[in-house]
Amino acid sequence: MTPKLGSFAAPEGRSVPSERPGGTELTGWQSFTLEPRTAAHAEAMFAVLADPALYEFVDESPPVSVEALRDRFARSESRQSPDGTEHWLNWVVRGASREVAGYVQATVEANLDTNVAYMFGKAHWGQGLATRAVSSMLDAVAIEFGVTRFFIVAERANPRSIRVAERLGFAAAPAEVVVRRRIAATDVLMQKLPP
Repeated sequence: MTPKLGSFAAPEGRSVPSERPGGTELTGWQSFTLEPRTAAHAEAMFAVLADPALYEFVDESPPVSVEALRDRFARSESRQSPDGTEHWLNWVVRGASREVAGYVQATVEANLDTNVAYMFGKAHWGQGLATRAVSSMLDAVAIEFGVTRFFIVAERANPRSIRVAERLGFAAAPAEVVVRRRIAATDVLMQKLPP
C-alpha cells in the first residue's frame, strides 16, 4: 500500500491534497480514505469487483482472477497514458472502518476535459459514500490540473449512478457535446464545470 504522503480534513468535509492527487492519499471528513491505486490493492479489490451485479450497467466483466487484476493495476501505476497525453488517476476508496468499498477514477485529457468513473460494492450502496468520495476527488483534480470540464457517462437505465452524478452537480451535456464525444444512444453524458 502507498504510504500516506500528507492529507488533512478540509472545511465542510472536503479534502484538499498537499501533494499531486495521483500519488496522494486523501482523507475525507472522518468517513473514508482515497488511496492511490496500486497493484498491491488487487486482492482486496478483487473481493469487491468480482460481484457480477456491479456490471449490470457497465461494458466490462468482473476480473477473472486476482493476478489479472494485479496486472491491470500495475499497468496504470504510472498515472499516465503510454503516450503521456492523459493523466490516469485512480484511487481505492476505504470506508470509515478501513474496509475497501470501491474505486473512483479521473482521466484528465490533454485539453483538460476529465472523464470520471466510480464503482462501489453493493454493501456500500445508498450510504452517500460514492457521492462524498467522488466529490473529494473532483475537488483535488480540479485544483491540481485546472480541469475545464468533468464528464460522467452513465447508462440511462442506471438510476443509482445518475443520482450520484446529479447530487454532485452534474447535468445533461448539450447535444453537440454528446455527438462530438460519440456517446451511445443507451447512455447519458453528464457534465459539470469546475467552480
